Amino acid sequence: MLIKQATFRKAWHRGLRAVLARLPRETRFALYRRMIDCDPAPDARLELKVANTREELEACFRILHDAYVAAGFMKPAASGMRVTPYHALPTTTTLCAKYDGRVVGTISMIREGVFGFPMQAAFDLSPVRAEEGQIAEISALAVHPDFRKTGGAILFPLMKFMYEYCTQYFDTRHLVIAVNPDRIEMYESLLFFERLQENTVDHYDFANGAPAVGATLDLVRAREVFRKAYSSKAQRKNLYRYFVELRLPHIKLPRRRYHLTNDPVLTPEMLDYFFNRQTAVFEELDDRRRVLLWSIYDQPEFRPVLPMLREDYVSFAAMRRHQRFSMRCPAEVRLVSGDREHTVVMTIIELSLTGFQARSKLPLEIGAKGDALVELGVDERSRLRVEVVREHQADGASFYGFRVSDEDDAWRRCVAALETRHVGDDL
Repeated sequence: MLIKQATFRKAWHRGLRAVLARLPRETRFALYRRMIDCDPAPDARLELKVANTREELEACFRILHDAYVAAGFMKPAASGMRVTPYHALPTTTTLCAKYDGRVVGTISMIREGVFGFPMQAAFDLSPVRAEEGQIAEISALAVHPDFRKTGGAILFPLMKFMYEYCTQYFDTRHLVIAVNPDRIEMYESLLFFERLQENTVDHYDFANGAPAVGATLDLVRAREVFRKAYSSKAQRKNLYRYFVELRLPHIKLPRRRYHLTNDPVLTPEMLDYFFNRQTAVFEELDDRRRVLLWSIYDQPEFRPVLPMLREDYVSFAAMRRHQRFSMRCPAEVRLVSGDREHTVVMTIIELSLTGFQARSKLPLEIGAKGDALVELGVDERSRLRVEVVREHQADGASFYGFRVSDEDDAWRRCVAALETRHVGDDL
């Protein structure tokens, strides 16, 4: 009976899409927007948070697995979970929606890390990379079957959480997605995603060879686009108010002592459980990805659970002496070069024990030395002796590498905390 009902629903949806497809694009999109129902006061039993326990992540991966299998985007896995190599990276964050303590929805944000993006193998992301700002691929969106007929009671809060997390916590400006052609118009009509290319990719390996459409959204511009499209709408159809102005107490944003831009949650035990014991994700990695994993999880406690390296790769994996951390720290640097002294305000985007990388709007001279005052957190300041050692241009901006020659206790405490950080540690 359940199979017959599911078959009927699929046939009904196909028929509805066929009817809508005959309408002009703007008429279709207007109809989609009329269907919006975003409740400004969700049920108190709803909670939205970063999935940071083994139990929460496992529930997310199981919901995702069942949704992907049902849609034909993957074959059933023995583990009953969809776990990808990208879930092993500290630059990936998985959000979950819980109802009465039970995980009922999930979505993952994959910011560019050592593996790149899943969709870059099929789509040209160079137009997005040419724009200013970080990129994150939105992936692994799924809602438990018991909550798919609730008129967006889980989906809309989950997407609002994703919007707030990306704009306030994840240092992200551009979102990119790869979705089935049947679903792209929801993102275009409601959220104003723009397609990366006109043609559909007929065979997208990351979704079991299903067709896919790539699209992107600039979150800075989206704010004004949402305002123009929705500000005159009724409250439950006003996505501008819902995403930008409304504050939901159901959303539990992570508390951070330092100005981090991501929330890694995987302990060695969790890595071992998901990527070795429950799945063969680590075993199936190629040599390059194994080396990259060793370069980012270089603390001794992670080594027993990482995939083995061939002997000729071991020395290469050990090249990075100090782990680097993605940050967004305001800094004021006073530099002396020859007879000239000047002060520059900049933003540190990455740091390690012995140096940092910062973005500067003013040109700096390689070899210039001086003092830096860095805001590591709301109540954390560090004073350092620094030297400009390199420069590179990216996305039309200037980035400089600094060597730290005399770090203080605050800097050392920060790095030590980051090396063993976990989202539950309020870092």
